[in-house]
Amino acid sequence: MGHGGNVIEELMADHREVEEIFARIQSMTGQGQELRDVVDEVTIELVRHSVAEEQYLYPAVREHVEDDDRIADKEIADHSRVENLLKELEKTNADDLHMSPLLQQLMEEVADHVEDEENNLFPMLRQACSSEMLGDLGEKIRRAKAMAPTRPHPAAPDTPPANKLLAPGAGLVDRARDFVTGRG
Repeated sequence: MGHGGNVIEELMADHREVEEIFARIQSMTGQGQELRDVVDEVTIELVRHSVAEEQYLYPAVREHVEDDDRIADKEIADHSRVENLLKELEKTNADDLHMSPLLQQLMEEVADHVEDEENNLFPMLRQACSSEMLGDLGEKIRRAKAMAPTRPHPAAPDTPPANKLLAPGAGLVDRARDFVTGRG
């Protein structure tokens, strides 16, 4: 969940972690509970990551990067598509014929988003922000992920200040549900 380092290092480590989970999904031969558990694992990681980016990364982009609103809005739209897919996956039985196409679509959406962030957004952010600022953002991202929801909430606000106020409460409820159900 928390990898350390500045915001770019932290988020890139998250990207590699999600890619590893996707590789496990692609190599699975069975479905059932094993697949459900891995889908839940990737859901938890993607939701925490997205919430943290929406709370801290994209506001920093709006403040420091040229063409800031267009870039941040595009990234938030990417998150919205992913969150809707995660919600569909959450409702889909692991043995359902729709599971595989939904997972494929999720993997493609996330791969496109990761590529865009790593090749475009992160270099611009690195150029626009001091090392100290990037380090501070990394710490904020780690704290946000620790408090973030673990389940998709597509209707939840995705911009400050509402997302910073509501996400910890949703996270607490999600973690309680996860504990009771043994999820994650």
